[in-house]
Amino acid sequence: PVFAGMNRSAIENFSCVIYNVSLMNCTWQAGRDAPGDTQYFLYWQNSRDDDEMECELYIKDENGRNTGCRFKNVRIEPQKSYFLVNGSSKDLQVQFYDEYIQLYKIEKLMSPSNVTVNCDQTKDYCIIQWQRPQISHSNKDKCFKYEINIKYK
Repeated sequence: PVFAGMNRSAIENFSCVIYNVSLMNCTWQAGRDAPGDTQYFLYWQNSRDDDEMECELYIKDENGRNTGCRFKNVRIEPQKSYFLVNGSSKDLQVQFYDEYIQLYKIEKLMSPSNVTVNCDQTKDYCIIQWQRPQISHSNKDKCFKYEINIKYK
């Protein structure tokens, strides 16, 4: 497809991660041929039923250029979310960048909590218990697999 605007002025290396259940960080780099005064603006739509929203809290580089966004209270929906980053410059038209992302695929899971270890030395066994991490899109225990590394000292 042909995008209006100067070649290689759209952002590059766009990436988002969800952490602590409902926080999301998105980052990008300025297009390599974007004019020096280019400023970028991120819009996203969580699902087709939601309104498109602009980023509320931009992450800026040392020149004051927006290079990322922090979101709170993010809900993970089954359908893909739409992200659009527009650029503006007084000199030239800047290409836009857009992407559809399934949010559950970018969620970084919390570690299990309330880990307890009870060992019975006479019977030579231990019981290790924990609570599964909290996640925003599922309450199914069967979604999780765990690995325990035991190092004897």
